[in-house]
Parts: sequence; C-alpha cells; structure tokens
Amino acid sequence: MSDHDDEALATAPVAKTDSVYFSDETFASLPLSEPTQRVLAEMNFVKLTKIQSKSIRPLLAGSDLLGSAKTGSGKTLSFLIPSIELLYKVKFTPRKGTGCIVISPTRELALQIYGVVKEITKYHTQTHGIVMGGANRRAEAERLVKGVNILIATPGRLLDHLQNTKGFVYHNLQIFVIDEADRILSIGFEEEMRQIIKCIPTTRQTMLFSATQTKKVEDLIKVSIQGTPVYVGVDDVENSNATVQTLEQGYVVTPSDKRFLLLFTFLKKNLNKKVMVFFSSCNAVKFYGELLNYIDVPVLDIHGKQKQNKRTTTFFQFCSAKSGILLCTDVAARGLDIPAVDWIIQYDPPDDPKEYIHRVGRTARGATGAGKALLMLLPEELG
Repeated sequence: MSDHDDEALATAPVAKTDSVYFSDETFASLPLSEPTQRVLAEMNFVKLTKIQSKSIRPLLAGSDLLGSAKTGSGKTLSFLIPSIELLYKVKFTPRKGTGCIVISPTRELALQIYGVVKEITKYHTQTHGIVMGGANRRAEAERLVKGVNILIATPGRLLDHLQNTKGFVYHNLQIFVIDEADRILSIGFEEEMRQIIKCIPTTRQTMLFSATQTKKVEDLIKVSIQGTPVYVGVDDVENSNATVQTLEQGYVVTPSDKRFLLLFTFLKKNLNKKVMVFFSSCNAVKFYGELLNYIDVPVLDIHGKQKQNKRTTTFFQFCSAKSGILLCTDVAARGLDIPAVDWIIQYDPPDDPKEYIHRVGRTARGATGAGKALLMLLPEELG
C-alpha cells in the first residue's frame, strides 16, 4: 500500500475530549451498595459515560428503559449495575432461582457480558451463569436447577431451557434485559423472542438496548415493555451519527484482480498494528485465512462454522494481543469490545448500511478511542 493510501480516508478525525464521552457525574455520587462501590473503585471507574449517566438512575428507580447508544458507549454497565443493585436490595438468593436475564445476540457477546458480571459481582453473593448454543446443555440445566440469580443467555438456548428444563425457577424474575435488540432480530430470533416473552412473568423491569431502530425493534418493544419506558439516547443530543467522532473512514476502489494484492500489501505493512478484516462468508474467511498464513502473513480467523470453543479461544487471543490480524464474518462485528483495534478493513462491503455501522464500531471505542476504517470497493460497486 502506498504512502497516499491514508489520503483515501474521507473523514478527518475530530479530537475527542472527556466531555464528549463522559458525563460530569461520578459513580461515588450514585446511591449504590457498598459491595458495588468497592469493586467500581478497584476497577478505577470514576466518571459515568453519557449513556450510563442517563440510564442508571431511572433504572435504579425501577423504570423500564429503551436505550439507544453508539457501540463502545459503556452501555453494558448501564444495565448490569441497576440489575445487581435491585437483586441486592431485595436479598435475592439462589433458592429464588433466576432474578435477572440478559439476552445477547451472539455467544461471543454473551461471554463478554458474563465476564463483566463476574467482575462487578466480586463482593456480592449473587450467583451467576451463562447458557448458550454450542455449550453443554446438561451442565447448564444442572446449574439452573441449583439457582442462577443473574443469567446471561442467547435466545435459542434460553427458550430451550424455559420450555424443557424441569426445576429451572424463573417465576421470580425481576429484570429482563434485551441487549443489541436489532442484531437479535436481524439474525432471525424474532419468533424465539416472542416465545421467551410469553414464558416469563409480566411483572418485571425491562431494559431494551438497540444501536439502530427498525420496524422489527419497534414491534419487539410493544410486546416486551408494558408501560411507557424512559427513552435514553446519546446520539439524539450530540449528533445523529451512529459512529464515534474519532473514527477516520474512507474507501479505495480497486479492480477484482488487484484486490487481494492490495490487502496483502496493506497487511504486510501493518503487522505491528491490530487489524480486523471483514468478509461476507465463512468460506471466504477460511480460504483467505489459509492463504495468508501460507504466504507468511500470520492471521487468526473467526466465523460461524467454527466450534464454539475455537471461536472463544480465538476471540480472547486477539483481545489480549497488542498486534495481530483477525479475519472474520459479521458474527464478530456486533457488540464485541475488542481493545485497541487500529484498522477495520472491509474486503467485502456489507449488504446493509446498518452492518457497516456495527463493523466499524469495533474501532475507536471508549473514551480515548481512535481508529481507521477502510472499505474496499470494485469499480462496478460505485453508485
């Protein structure tokens, strides 16, 4: 890739200060329990992000909430802290079964949320667990019967347990969280969500988060939230873009016979960076993964046809690496908080503009996040 490639990036970066990402409110000012305050202090969480500042207090007060926020905005703590606090307040024990269910679209995101749950409940006595496709169903069922207070789940496996696991106590459910609702629906879980909502108690607090609003999301809101929810958005006030301001975005037009050469040259020159490359199919990820590794460009790959333990291992390996290249399909695009990604390369353009937002949302995350996104187009794809 030439020195002029950066000139292809269409949008100049805008400096992001703490005031753009963080609010003036501190965690110490919130009416939180001592175990929660202690762990937040240990984790060096001082100021709330904008979405946290707008959502945590209404949720602590018991309101239903509809949240719209950019990827990387800190929304996971927005729903976890109030959930943990409510269960603490009512002295929820394992004998009462499951008090909080968080539904996530993918196994990777579910694992990530579960990791945060384990950290935040360090000084709490609440039990926690995760159920997801690809994991050992019998072991999950045994755990559920013993009592899992905070449950992270993917839709299909959760519905299976609700319908078929005897001894799974969920009639005491207090909190129901739907994270990445638009993604859950776009990958085909609409009917499962309707069935889940029919199974669980209607007297509960509901929190629904979605990066984009669609007709299907609106329909899900109608069936999942009984009254009038508090609407919380950060994009509606600051700007209407669903990507953050420190993200440089651009595109390059190249004929099909030169496209791989361009990718190869770019990756060779950026081996010391953290790069994610998106493809449209599992087969493409497998093919280019084998090819690049063969020609001495070491890459990791993650796609939907891999076994769950392989995907999980690869995901955490890339997360902990200071540099590296990850080839992936959109299964890895939504909601995953991968630290310090420098470049997002879209070898195949997404089918839907919303997927573009969620792909590039893997970089420029957090308060000081900065990153670059490059879309590779064929001449005939220019419109």
